[in-house]
Amino acid sequence: MDSKKFEKVSRALSDPHRLRILEKFRKKCDDTLYCSEIHDFLDLAQPSVSHHLKQLVEAELLIPEKEGRNLKYNLNQEVLNDYIAFLTAFKA
Repeated sequence: MDSKKFEKVSRALSDPHRLRILEKFRKKCDDTLYCSEIHDFLDLAQPSVSHHLKQLVEAELLIPEKEGRNLKYNLNQEVLNDYIAFLTAFKA
């Protein structure tokens, strides 16, 4: 992961609502959430939910997938692992 990508992911993770979205993925066993599920537990207006999801998608932390009329999001474990590895490199 290059420093520019690291910065983008860090910015996406800097918001408490976006952290709650990722936390919800951790509690699910299949790493998939539908947009309506996210809207229900965040208790924010739809435009705000869309904004937070867009930030996570642009940072490639979430992968959107159209399923009929619904949109579902998958957690991108590879980007998370790269991010953690980048941070861990600072410890060495």
